[in-house]
Amino acid sequence: MSWRRRRRSIFDIFDDIIRAIDEEFEEFERMFRRGFEEFEELESGRPLIYGFRITIGPDGKPTIEEFGNVRRIRGRPKISEEREPLVDVIEEDDRVTVVAEMPGVEKDKIKVRVSPSGDRLVIQASNKDRKYYKELELPVKVKPETAKASYRNGVLEVVIEKAEKKKKEEKGWEVKVE
Repeated sequence: MSWRRRRRSIFDIFDDIIRAIDEEFEEFERMFRRGFEEFEELESGRPLIYGFRITIGPDGKPTIEEFGNVRRIRGRPKISEEREPLVDVIEEDDRVTVVAEMPGVEKDKIKVRVSPSGDRLVIQASNKDRKYYKELELPVKVKPETAKASYRNGVLEVVIEKAEKKKKEEKGWEVKVE
């Protein structure tokens, strides 16, 4: 019997991550092939916008986020007039920043709403040929009245203060030994 326990190498962890990503891609490919046959039945002349992003979560598992104007409703693809923008939510110590990619719309056509309870954000934009809509749940409660938004080069950035700031960890009290 060996006195050493077998330790997982860093390469084993990468192999697990790559295997999980491969499984997700295989599932995506099956869905895409099935969906491609169904798209032929849809009305033509409207643009199909579909994309996805793969990220590794804090638990080490990959997550796939979809964006565009193609959605599945009851298992069948539907083309929506509204596109779902690619969105990043960044949580910092005292604020939450939401970044949305929405090229092709004018600044005055964008509407951003924070729910009164401070837990949801809705982004809408509408131009002649482009419409965007995204409703997302925020990771923490925020103060709706502190929301500030800016739009430059097709990127919307919304910054909102958290309702409760994280308290800095105290190191405790030092006790003098006599």
